[in-house]
Amino acid sequence: METRDLRWFQQVADGITLTELSEVEGTTQPGVSRALARLEQEVGTALLHRSGRTLRMTHAGAAFKRHVDTLLHELDDGLAAVHQLVDPETGTVTLAFHSSLGTWLVPDLVSSFRADHPEVRFLLRPRAEATDTSVGARSGIDLELSTMRPHPGAARWSRLAVEPLLLAVPAGHPLTDHDEPLDLADAADEPFVLFRPGSALRERTDELASRAGFTPQRAFACEDLATARAFVAAGLGVCILPPGPTSRTDASPAQLRYLRLADRLAVREIGLAWSEERQMLPAARLFHQHVLERASQDYYTNSRVW
Repeated sequence: METRDLRWFQQVADGITLTELSEVEGTTQPGVSRALARLEQEVGTALLHRSGRTLRMTHAGAAFKRHVDTLLHELDDGLAAVHQLVDPETGTVTLAFHSSLGTWLVPDLVSSFRADHPEVRFLLRPRAEATDTSVGARSGIDLELSTMRPHPGAARWSRLAVEPLLLAVPAGHPLTDHDEPLDLADAADEPFVLFRPGSALRERTDELASRAGFTPQRAFACEDLATARAFVAAGLGVCILPPGPTSRTDASPAQLRYLRLADRLAVREIGLAWSEERQMLPAARLFHQHVLERASQDYYTNSRVW
């Protein structure tokens, strides 16, 4: 069935005359009549009958029109949604990000981008500090801000910045007496606040401890940075953490001390991942370009965050 024929049937059934419809559509009355006759042939029964100078719906036509209304309504909504996606200035970007980046990097990137593109919408997908990527041909994710490089072949990846990893200890802890960067082996006997196995920060902690020749003693396991900071501030252990902006939900800076580590590998990379198998629509391409340009200016390397 032709969508045009369905629309013409809908309008005639709603009371528009053939004359009015032909004028609006820029066609002839016989052309409209042939389209309606073709539709009736496809349905297999009469949908309209003439009452004086007006066409009225038959019982079959009234039953059919309810479904035509629903169909065309859904179609129009779908076309509007596609228009929003395709138009770079009114499209939608689906952005995944590791949770530790949600308090500073994501707000900055989104707000700075929307200063120039205020109509672009974002679907934000926070995720745990996993060691794999969520982007893929069928993932529904346009871009991902990640603290781990994807496995080779899984996705494209561009480094945005390198962030130091520090040892967080409670205020007044004996290790704070060190003036020089700390050898992590000096904390081997300390209880550690660790992240769940399989998370990026847990993997980095285990790697750094292994390089220092010990296995961390787990005091508590946490899911997020704010909880880990609070546990350290309460004197429940030490923790390897990235520095970050303080907030009302974080432990007070007065209760924590961040100690530099001597290991040159005590860092984590922050990058942007995307799949070449997934078509990046115009709005996502604009945001992709914005992120890379902001990183190329060393904005985050020089940020107060670290």
